[in-house]
Amino acid sequence: MDLTCVCAHALDAPSAWVRRWTHLLAAGATVLDVACGHGRHMRWLSEQGCQVTGLDRSADALAAAKAYGEVVLADIENNDWPLLHNGVARQFDGVVVTNYLWRALLPVIAASVRPGGVLIYETFAQGNETVGKPSRPDFLLAHGELLEHFANWQVVAYEDGFLESPPRFVQRIAAIRPAPRPPESGVPRYSL
Repeated sequence: MDLTCVCAHALDAPSAWVRRWTHLLAAGATVLDVACGHGRHMRWLSEQGCQVTGLDRSADALAAAKAYGEVVLADIENNDWPLLHNGVARQFDGVVVTNYLWRALLPVIAASVRPGGVLIYETFAQGNETVGKPSRPDFLLAHGELLEHFANWQVVAYEDGFLESPPRFVQRIAAIRPAPRPPESGVPRYSL
């Protein structure tokens, strides 16, 4: 992934989108920050009372991020997902992803959100190639792509458009993973 733009945000304040939707997480919630960098969102989430795990491929970035919670060093684009237990993704009350897209990981990111848990995702979208990096289509969401990937989730908020400062095209979603439906018992229900 082209990290030019991502690294520019490494030490900035947390994303306004993440700050806006953090209230969906209960105090004490477990939260995974995917591609956490230096931990700007880990810091924010830990200040809100969350138990945070950060995942990144940069040991240098994680050295700073570990001040805010658990950190996991892994190259998730070229190796297996590191947060597996008996072949099943470890689940969190919330998952945060910003300025990162690796489409092959979208299913495992979704599986990492426990039923009833929250996904807060914000990354670059098509059109960004006209204003800066990243500019490769591999790293830019197509119009409505996050809505397609999370179509069965309860979408709390969704935006797809241009932001002026800094100039960028983004797509972002805050969504709640549905709880599984109980199986039908086959016993008819009667009302009195």
